[in-house]
Amino acid sequence: MADFKGKNVIVTGATRGIGFALAEAFAKAGANLSLCATHEAALHQAAEKLAVFGGKLYTQVVNIADVASCDDFVQNTVKELGSVEVLVNNAGITKDNLTVRLSEAEWDDVIDVNLKGTFFMSKAALKVMFKKRNGSIVNITSVVGQMGNPGQANYAASKAGIIGLTKTLAKEFGSRNVRVNAVAPGFVQTPMTDALPQDVKNKALEAIALKRFACAQDIARAVLFLAGEDASYITGQVLAVNGGLYM
Repeated sequence: MADFKGKNVIVTGATRGIGFALAEAFAKAGANLSLCATHEAALHQAAEKLAVFGGKLYTQVVNIADVASCDDFVQNTVKELGSVEVLVNNAGITKDNLTVRLSEAEWDDVIDVNLKGTFFMSKAALKVMFKKRNGSIVNITSVVGQMGNPGQANYAASKAGIIGLTKTLAKEFGSRNVRVNAVAPGFVQTPMTDALPQDVKNKALEAIALKRFACAQDIARAVLFLAGEDASYITGQVLAVNGGLYM
């Protein structure tokens, strides 16, 4: 496992699913954590579970679609932990609908959180990282941003946008020793996918070469690889963690 002892890591959307798995994996690897989400109670519960690993821990309720909220969070993280070496932009939402029925509000909400939120949080963290000439950002995109998906025009556009943003930031900040990469998960086993009808799950599994959904830890391992020293000469890349759903 990668060693993040003494490293200060921000994870957005960190209270459940992939986000909590990321926080737990970094904590096990020795990192100090700064976590944000939209609900105070959920952050408190996550912090209680992670306290056993012994690292420093800071939490804050943040609306990542608001640039001032992102700036405030990163500044408070620096005050509490001392710096920021790693940022994982994980927070995201879905509001699915067929394109002809998709409302402007449904479009805007998903773009604001998924794409603008990733941009705002990256911008705030980069101000710290490029001055230190050290940092790693990992953005969570999606296989849907690579291949599209009916009923998810807003989500697919936001996740495709994250890929373009990732590559641009990698080019802008590589000379300052800041690496920016992305992980594109496919189907991940969650309570939401568990609740799908069996015939729907079977059809999805038919398209996956490995014939199983990912677990959250599969995604976490890929993120820790890209964030750590083992990937020190990798930037601007999208690591597909989809079991062979899209190649």
